[in-house]
Amino acid sequence: MARTDNDTWDLASSVGATATLVAAARALATNSENPIIDDPFAAPLVRAVGVEFFTKLVDGAADPDQSSAGYSPTMAQLTNGMAARTRFFDDFFRDAGKAGIRQAVILAAGLDSRAYRLVWPAGTVVYEIDQPDVIEFKSKTLSDLDAAPTTERRTVAIDLREDWPAALRAAGLDPTKPTAWIAEGLFGYLPPEAQDRLLDQISELSAPGSRMGAEGVPATPDLDEDAVRERMKAASEHWRDQGFDLDFSDLVYLGDRADVDTYLQGHGWQTTAVTSNELLVRNGLPAVEADPNGQPSMGEVNYVTAVR
Repeated sequence: MARTDNDTWDLASSVGATATLVAAARALATNSENPIIDDPFAAPLVRAVGVEFFTKLVDGAADPDQSSAGYSPTMAQLTNGMAARTRFFDDFFRDAGKAGIRQAVILAAGLDSRAYRLVWPAGTVVYEIDQPDVIEFKSKTLSDLDAAPTTERRTVAIDLREDWPAALRAAGLDPTKPTAWIAEGLFGYLPPEAQDRLLDQISELSAPGSRMGAEGVPATPDLDEDAVRERMKAASEHWRDQGFDLDFSDLVYLGDRADVDTYLQGHGWQTTAVTSNELLVRNGLPAVEADPNGQPSMGEVNYVTAVR
């Protein structure tokens, strides 16, 4: 179903299902031969969501190399990409903690388990923002697993299209103190203007010394949107044959958008950026080959670190 202005989802549908897909990739990466991440909660959370295909993947009952085609990477490529991405944001939070930051915000937290699996400096408060049903599901599932946060965790059950800054302040965030923010796997699901608005809101809440880690979707002013959506539909049909029914072309917003790195620089941040391929190579994983048709690939995604 195509996106609408007020759509909602759980972790087995729409945008929420992509969070489960990513968690499945983290589970596979955790159990790989030479893992660069350790997410012991990824597989149990995927099983709890109950999408059969993803459960089979994390339980070793499905072949990850046969799970994608067309526009999408193979599951093996996706697993590598998510491993490198996860490591980037894990390291971001560790570095922020070493710098003395004691407020952390995870935007669109989904099945992120960093509040449960990372070692946080004493006094750190981790805020997780997501839709109410997503927050409730993850909190209950982890509680049923007898998992406990490794620091103070505060949930903010609100859609990012609503007044989430007010809700975040009400939950205790102090905008006069530095905050570490991450926006992981988020911007492609936002219209370009919503991406700008979100970055503006983060900037308004960020005291000097704040940091932000973000995954930036490449600006593509010359993108053939119809061609890309057709390729995404073909890939979705392949996923459907594997038992996972979701049309990825309905979920994302294509077209030109601000470059996150440049936009933040214009709003008082100092930034550095690396591509996904650079992260993969840095972590001893194979880079993603360029698309032969000149379309954007996973390897071109930018990972931005910004300091206020």
